[in-house]
Amino acid sequence: MPVIRFEDVEKTFGDHTVLSNLNFDVAHGERVTLIGPSGSGKTTILRLVMTLESLTDGYIWIDGRPLTHDRRNGQRFALREKEVAQTRKKIGMVFQHFNLFPNMSVIDNLTEAPVHVLGRTKKEATERGMALLEQVGLADRSHAHPSNLSGGQKQRVAIARALAMDPEILLLDEVTSALDPELVGDVLEVLRNVADNTDISMLIVTHEMQFARDVSHKVMMFDGGQVIEQGRPDDLLGNPQHERTQRFLTSIL
Repeated sequence: MPVIRFEDVEKTFGDHTVLSNLNFDVAHGERVTLIGPSGSGKTTILRLVMTLESLTDGYIWIDGRPLTHDRRNGQRFALREKEVAQTRKKIGMVFQHFNLFPNMSVIDNLTEAPVHVLGRTKKEATERGMALLEQVGLADRSHAHPSNLSGGQKQRVAIARALAMDPEILLLDEVTSALDPELVGDVLEVLRNVADNTDISMLIVTHEMQFARDVSHKVMMFDGGQVIEQGRPDDLLGNPQHERTQRFLTSIL
């Protein structure tokens, strides 16, 4: 059973269709990278899985359970928020612009959700948070506020915060695109370590093709809300078959 399944997913904004009849799976422990031009629907996919956007039609399944909509007797219906929230606990997301709480210290950013959502004690959450800050090389900044951190440091805190919830699924949305070029390497190295040392399933949107090649099991090329080509990283990035994929890779490499 896949950890994520998209079934006949559609997403529209007004008259604009972003995703149409989208079907794909992510296996347990699989790392899948979505590539394609801006506006092709990649970030919308992540936001649907995180329930930051609502489905227009279709279904998303997490570990075989419906995420926001189920069907009964051939009818599609929305689940209650309590049911959605229970499934959403399995999912963590790292955003392009960090989204840290500016009024909280680094360690408080990491402990807030584990205490209030997962019901951990403050002591448990703090110990776990400090271990994660050590992992991302920021244990000495635990009492700093986000305003006192560089962009790369903020993004490493954001990764640690997502991992503090012990998610089954980690969503990564262009996590290096807002960073100065010299800060990108540290963030990608943290994510490579996560990929190497955990079995977290990842759904990744990035323009860092070397990173996609290094960490992905599968790369999917999107255009116009559709998957137009998919395959192993070395195959798709090194020898793309679809003309649109060839043009896209030529433009960014």
